[in-house]
Amino acid sequence: MQLKQSDTPLLSAMRRYVEDGVTPFHTPGHKQGKGMHPLLEELIGRPALELDLALMEEMDDFFEPYGCIKEAQELTAALYGADHSFFVINGTTGGIYAMILATVGPGETIIVPRNAHRSIIGGIVLSGATPVFIQPEVDRQLGLAMGVTKETVAAALTTHPEAKAVLLINPTYYGVATDLAAIIELVHEAGMVALVDEAHGPHLAFSEHLPLQALDAGADICAQSTHKIIGALTQSSLVHCREGRINVEKLKTMLQLVQSTSPNYLMLASLDVARMQMATQGRELVARSIELAQWLRREINTIAGLYCFGAEKIGQPGFYSFDPTKVTVAVRGIGLSGAEAERLLRQRYKMQVELSDADNILFLITLGDSEKDVRALAEALRDLALCQSERRPRESEASLMSEASLPPVPERVLSPRAALFAQTNSVLFEKSAGAVCAEIITFYPPGIPVLCPGERISQEMIDYCRRLQADGMHISGAADKNLALIKVVQEEKERRNEE
Repeated sequence: MQLKQSDTPLLSAMRRYVEDGVTPFHTPGHKQGKGMHPLLEELIGRPALELDLALMEEMDDFFEPYGCIKEAQELTAALYGADHSFFVINGTTGGIYAMILATVGPGETIIVPRNAHRSIIGGIVLSGATPVFIQPEVDRQLGLAMGVTKETVAAALTTHPEAKAVLLINPTYYGVATDLAAIIELVHEAGMVALVDEAHGPHLAFSEHLPLQALDAGADICAQSTHKIIGALTQSSLVHCREGRINVEKLKTMLQLVQSTSPNYLMLASLDVARMQMATQGRELVARSIELAQWLRREINTIAGLYCFGAEKIGQPGFYSFDPTKVTVAVRGIGLSGAEAERLLRQRYKMQVELSDADNILFLITLGDSEKDVRALAEALRDLALCQSERRPRESEASLMSEASLPPVPERVLSPRAALFAQTNSVLFEKSAGAVCAEIITFYPPGIPVLCPGERISQEMIDYCRRLQADGMHISGAADKNLALIKVVQEEKERRNEE
């Protein structure tokens, strides 16, 4: 029997197992909720706990699927236009790790935009590859990194013909898309593989009013955070690929390497159902999200002191198209930093932003939002601006992330992997200029590293990090959460003294 996009083969198989009345003498230990503490059972619910299953024959094999998982993944590939689609249950981080591991190895070169998420740096560390960083464009008005331009990528391809792959971020966290199809054409002409971190684009295929999805732009492989924008559970993501430049068997091996051998079936089922929902209702749901977001954008731009960018930015360097469901609001005009605006919205209005940066706050409008929700948000922003109307705007006309204050890409001394596995010690961050960083320093969100392992720390970078901290930005992943100390690679003289 040929499956339809309205089918959910994985979820249906799980339900059949439960309805069959099997007495489970297998993992998980709570045995379909019967052994679960009442606090968790009340939280999760018995129907969901009954579907928390393990790898039995009728549940298929996650890594070598032949049954219901295979069918669910094939329906996903057909929907998105991939040759192969794979379910990922440790977030898009795991998908990005697998993409990188499947395309570059120790000592090989990969070209990456500097505004890469820390998961990309992690994948490069695991692979042993050497990154060549390219700078995205920066919008001085917004203080935001945009996409990389075709010209920037072309220059990197010429300078580094030895590179095996180019990894692109499209769209950015803020919904900005570059001319992806033109860039991928250049990458392929250079004989390289085109990878795309499409974490923020699982919905792009369902509207002509959104940027082109990576597969349609010619990407060889991409990873999507199905949980971020559409209806899968958190940590549930997809990897799509095309045959030809991607060794599919190697990709499968790498997906096995970075994922659990005890997959969570509730997460897998959520991917099956999210795919079905988008196949049967996706265009309608995405159109509604766009309509709500555009209404909200227009309302925000009537509020004195606030600015929400939109289509007027198209055509600027690195800004080829954008996703209007990402609603970015510049708040410095009402005298607030992004972090201050986030706190006030949460504490005073019981509203939580997706992220705040030095000068902006970001809202996601998805299939879960209603007209009532966005109207309430518009009123909260209007009231916030009114309450702040007597405060002077921040003195700086340029954002902390502007071209003027964004430090250049640091000098790379060692590969990220070599630095991470080297002997290290901790030194005062204030006195670390000239040392080689041995950890990833990231301000999260949006999770873009400012220092990577193997890079030389400069005084400019120290000053830049302190400015971000002063503006309320939070450090993620550093050994010292306050960045009083930083891990650095031991110099040879220090190692000899220790010996």
